[in-house]
Amino acid sequence: MGCSKERMSGEKPPEVYIKIGNEKYETKLGTYCWNGTCADTAGPVELLKGKEPINVNPGEKISFIMDYEPKPNEFHLIQISESKENEVLVKENGFSAPTQKGVYYYSYGVWWMDEKEENLSHGDAFYAFVLVVK
Repeated sequence: MGCSKERMSGEKPPEVYIKIGNEKYETKLGTYCWNGTCADTAGPVELLKGKEPINVNPGEKISFIMDYEPKPNEFHLIQISESKENEVLVKENGFSAPTQKGVYYYSYGVWWMDEKEENLSHGDAFYAFVLVVK
């Protein structure tokens, strides 16, 4: 996938928060490519070592908040639990928490793809967070 010469605003990709009920939580920026600068980090599990998981109820609605325009036009959410990876469907900028108890790590990947040129990215970023279903 190519990176374009078009500049995105900001030094780094925008912050992403997750919203659960009325609470807003930070995510951790991982690997990204932004304005010609690429940074490679550890995966979500290593990146979040020692970080307190966010408590959620089984099946609770979780929304993504990004205060940035333009919004990314492609995104994928990967759930990692007990070394198993699953893609989670993101609908209307959110998803539902797992229904089974446990600790779940997530990698939320977003891309600002060119509207006209296929496979041309203006920027991308991965955000990590960890949830615990009690």
